Amino acid sequence: MEVYVYRELGKPFNEWFDWVLREAELYDYGRYPAKGMGVWLPYGFKLRKNIIELIRKLLDSTGHEEILLPLLIPYNIIIKESEHIRDFEGQLYWVTHGGYEQLDVKLALRPTSETSLSYMEALWIKSYKQLPKKFYQVCSIFRYETKATRPLLRVREVTTFKEAHTVHEDFRDSERQIKEAMSIYSKFFNELGIPYVISKRPEWDKFAGAIYTVAFDTLLPDGKALQIGSVHNLGQNFSRVFEVRIQRRDESIDYAWQTSYGISERVIASIIAVHGDSKGLVLPFKIAPIQVVIIPIPAGSDEEKRAVVEYATRLKDDLVKNGLRVEADLREDITPGEKFYIWELKGVPLRIDLGPRELRGEYVTVVRRDSGERFKVKINELSQVLRELGEEVDSELSKRAWDAFRKKIRRVNDLNQARDYLSKERGIVEIPWCGKSDCALKASEILEADALGTPLDGVPSVDDEHCPVCGKEAVTIMRYAKKY
Repeated sequence: MEVYVYRELGKPFNEWFDWVLREAELYDYGRYPAKGMGVWLPYGFKLRKNIIELIRKLLDSTGHEEILLPLLIPYNIIIKESEHIRDFEGQLYWVTHGGYEQLDVKLALRPTSETSLSYMEALWIKSYKQLPKKFYQVCSIFRYETKATRPLLRVREVTTFKEAHTVHEDFRDSERQIKEAMSIYSKFFNELGIPYVISKRPEWDKFAGAIYTVAFDTLLPDGKALQIGSVHNLGQNFSRVFEVRIQRRDESIDYAWQTSYGISERVIASIIAVHGDSKGLVLPFKIAPIQVVIIPIPAGSDEEKRAVVEYATRLKDDLVKNGLRVEADLREDITPGEKFYIWELKGVPLRIDLGPRELRGEYVTVVRRDSGERFKVKINELSQVLRELGEEVDSELSKRAWDAFRKKIRRVNDLNQARDYLSKERGIVEIPWCGKSDCALKASEILEADALGTPLDGVPSVDDEHCPVCGKEAVTIMRYAKKY
C-alpha cells in the first residue's frame, strides 16, 4: 500500500507522477526509442529554463563563470583517475567508431567532468594569483543506468546537469568553497520551497575521488528520500593525476585543491512531487511558465461576450507589460469549466475569472491554485495584488512542505522501532551512532534502508545515548531512509 508524505494525491505516487508529466505536457518519457531518455515538451522546457536561470543567478553572483566542455572524453584521459573510473566504469557509454572506421582511441560520453576539466586546468592555471577559479556548466551527462529507470528520477541521459568545478590554493580555501556551495544550494532550494536535510555521506557512499561528500536530500510522497544536490571536496586527488600544479604565495610549487558540486532534473521532479496535489501541478509563482491565466466567462448578449474577450486580451497585454507571465485562454470550443481543469492541472498559480459582471464592476475575480481562495480585485490594483499573492503562494507552499517534511523525520534509539517506521510510513530516521562503519552498515542491513549520512544542518546532542548495534557511547547520529 502506498503511503503519502504530504497529502493525498488521489492515486499511488508513481502513477500520479507519470500522469502529471504526461497530462500537464511537461516531459514525454518512455516513447522515445532509447531506454532511459525523455523529451522536454515546450511547457516543461519553460519550467526547466526558469529553474536553470535561478541557479545561474546564484552562481554568477558568487563569481562563478559559465563554460561548456566537450561531450566526449578520450579513454586515455578518463582512465587516468583510477578510483573515479572504477566507480563509473559500468555506467559509461563508449563511442568506438567514426562512420565506418574504428577509432584509434575510444571516446566516453561524459558521466561528469572532473577528468576533462582537470586536464584543461593543467593548461590554464599556473599561479595562486589566478585563484580561486570557479567554473560551471549546464549540460547533458550519460550514465548506463542498469536499475529500473524512472522519468527525471533515474535516467540514462541527465539533460539538466549543472556541475560546478572550483580550483584553490590550499585546503583551507577549498573548505571555504564547500561552505559557499552549501549556502548557494540552500538558497536555491529555499527559493523553490523544497525541504531538505544536509548530511555528510558515509565514507563508503562518497563520490569517487573525493575526500568527502555532502548531500542534500528531500522526501517524495512515497516516503523515499531523493538526493537533489551534492557537494564534494576533491582534495588534490584529480590535480595530482592531471598535474594541475600552481605556484603558491611562498613561491613553492604544489598541486591545486579542487571542489565540485552538482544538481540535476531531480530538482524539477521534486518541485512537481513536493507541491503537487490530486488536481495536478502546483507551481511556485517565481518559476511558473505561466504565472497568471485569464479565463473569460461568456454570458449575456453577443455584444457582452465580445466585450469580455476584448477586455481579456487588453488585460493580458497590460499585465505582460508589467513583467508578468500571462496567458489568456480565448478558446471557444471548450467551456470555462474545462479550462479551469486544464490550467489547474498545469499548476498555474493564479487564475483571473472575467465575465460581464466583473466588467461592469471594474474588478476581476482572482483564484489561487494552491488554496482555492477567491479575491475580488480592482483593476487599477491588479498588477500589485497579483505580485503580492504570488509571494504569498510561494511562502505558503514552502511552509506547508517544510511542516510536512519535518513530521517525517524521527529520532529513534531502537532499531526495531526504526525498521517498523521505515517499512510502514517511510521518511527519515535518525539513530545514535558510535562512528564505526561496521555498525552503520549493520544498521542499514537490519533497517533495509540506506545510510544518508551524519547531519551538517545542526549538531545533534547525543549525551547519554548509545549505538543500538554495539552498545558503545554515541558520538553523533546517522540518518537512514529508503531512497531512489
